[in-house]
Amino acid sequence: MSDHSTPSPARKSAGHVIVDSLVAHGVKRTYVVPGESYLDVLDGLYKSDIETVVCRHEGGAAYMAEADGKMDSIPGIAMVTRGPGAANAHVGLHTAWQDSTPMVLFVGLIPFEHRDREAFQEFDPKAWFGTGAKRVMTLDHAERASEIVAEAMFAAVSGRPGPVVIGLPEDIIKQEIDATLHPVIPVGVGGMTVEDWKALEAALQESEKPLFVFGGNDWTDHGAQQFTKWLEDHNIPAAAEWRCEGTVPFTSPSYVGPIGYGRPKPTYDLLAETDLLVFVGTVPGDVITDGFTARQNWDQKNFIVTIDPSLRGRSGPVTHQIVAKPDVFVRDLVRINLPVKESWKAWTKKMREEQEKFSALPTNNNGDGPAQMDTLMATMVPQLPEDAMVTFGAGEHTNWAHRYFPTNSYASMISARNGSMGYSIPSAVAASLKYPGRRVVTIAGDGEFLMNGQELATATQYGATPLVIVMDNSEYGTIRTHQERDYPERISGTQLKNPDFALMAQSFGGFGVRVEKDSEIPAALEAAYKAIDEDKKFALIHLVVEQRRKAY
Repeated sequence: MSDHSTPSPARKSAGHVIVDSLVAHGVKRTYVVPGESYLDVLDGLYKSDIETVVCRHEGGAAYMAEADGKMDSIPGIAMVTRGPGAANAHVGLHTAWQDSTPMVLFVGLIPFEHRDREAFQEFDPKAWFGTGAKRVMTLDHAERASEIVAEAMFAAVSGRPGPVVIGLPEDIIKQEIDATLHPVIPVGVGGMTVEDWKALEAALQESEKPLFVFGGNDWTDHGAQQFTKWLEDHNIPAAAEWRCEGTVPFTSPSYVGPIGYGRPKPTYDLLAETDLLVFVGTVPGDVITDGFTARQNWDQKNFIVTIDPSLRGRSGPVTHQIVAKPDVFVRDLVRINLPVKESWKAWTKKMREEQEKFSALPTNNNGDGPAQMDTLMATMVPQLPEDAMVTFGAGEHTNWAHRYFPTNSYASMISARNGSMGYSIPSAVAASLKYPGRRVVTIAGDGEFLMNGQELATATQYGATPLVIVMDNSEYGTIRTHQERDYPERISGTQLKNPDFALMAQSFGGFGVRVEKDSEIPAALEAAYKAIDEDKKFALIHLVVEQRRKAY
């Protein structure tokens, strides 16, 4: 007699099921600082298809995961331990929250039975993270392991993207459960209604000086290319949200520059001059509107395209909201085919010429004077391949990238729009691991570099090969600029004494060179490229510059 009984489902520990669920969601890499609280998940990663990148600080791991989320539609994944580890990772969550980046942070927790007894490294995840994450969940029932992963991945990418936290009690993840995986939850992407389409078409027809502003991390390269083509076909200009350059290429005749803190003169008056402003993937928030002061007149026309119906972070007038992710909006936008007005051509031509003047490379001095970032950019930029990427954190040093770096595809600029320092090295490592063979450049300030420079050890361990430019002016430059404005000639708390960063790079297993004169820059770049391309190691140029020299 044949046995027709149903076979028993496979069983695994909850920690291993979590890993299987991440694989099912397409996760390729996770950034971790290990802890005894989530050893079963680490054991699940042991033979999985997910690369486990062991980092040197939880802040670095969280930044890497956040940067990963900026470069893909799949959330970046970080794993840290309880208490101090979770506290250190919080900086990456804040970046993901303000930058609308999909990210999931797994935090090992004390055993369930020890809860609320002031156990070693105990903390309350919801109290700590509840105001800075889209959701905070704790796996209190082992059988829900795969479900909670699916819910977290969905929450991170649905609506306005952002960070999600999952707490993993040490004892719960060891329990054996049915290994059946929860399916991936589909995400709504919105789209233009007939009313939206007609309203935007009419507004464009009436406009003499339309302007699109693109931003956010919710695009794809295909959508960015379609968007660019439509703009160029219609002779309509587009500006980049602060630290979001690349969606419309640097070389596009429709690209007219970045809008944000310290905005360059070409885009300074755009918000007042345009008669129709269309935000795509972002909203007119604090940075774009100069602290909620620019474009606040409710008679002005603002169309806002965002999947977030709450318009969180928005200021100023809202003429019409279109609830859609950027790619879906662009899919519908390209069906709007209007005759090109002569006023559009003149308006776009004028602004593009201003941007071209602004971004024209400075003179390549190569003299015996002090090293300058101008000379480095003038030497480096012509040597960059078309698909080069740039990453950076926060500080005045970033303005050289804003002004000169040729960002020619979506996600070719990876940065921290919440002004978080210490982001440059972790983001460069993540970008280099994701895109091996691409030229990844990071521009770090001396103060910022030492906040997470230890992740160069991670670069060496996993074969990341970014080009690191450390601009050393021996000060926290941005803060000194504010200080001199408010407290002239009273310089306090902003001056630094630095180590030899080139020697640090060498000690981490990379190439390092110290540059003090302009004439040394070409040879330093050549040696750095050789180390990256032939020796397959990261390279660092320690550029010692004068204080108070700015990109603009």
